[in-house]
Amino acid sequence: MAAPSMKERQACWGARDEYWKCLDENPEDASPCKKLRNSFESSCPQQWIKYFDKRRDYLKFKEKFEAGQFQPSKPATQS
Repeated sequence: MAAPSMKERQACWGARDEYWKCLDENPEDASPCKKLRNSFESSCPQQWIKYFDKRRDYLKFKEKFEAGQFQPSKPATQS
């Protein structure tokens, strides 16, 4: 697989940024962002998509943690 050109990278990052912006504007319902997700997926290599998805999850977790809003999940009880 060849590395993406500068133009392809910029298209990928732009699609990612638009998708993330939509998710930030619609935190409860991501359905309005479906077209942007499709654009993101068609503009970026699959490995990059996985990385960016994990990166966004991490950044959102970090944001909540630093704001003191992180609520750890309760451990499951064994029966």
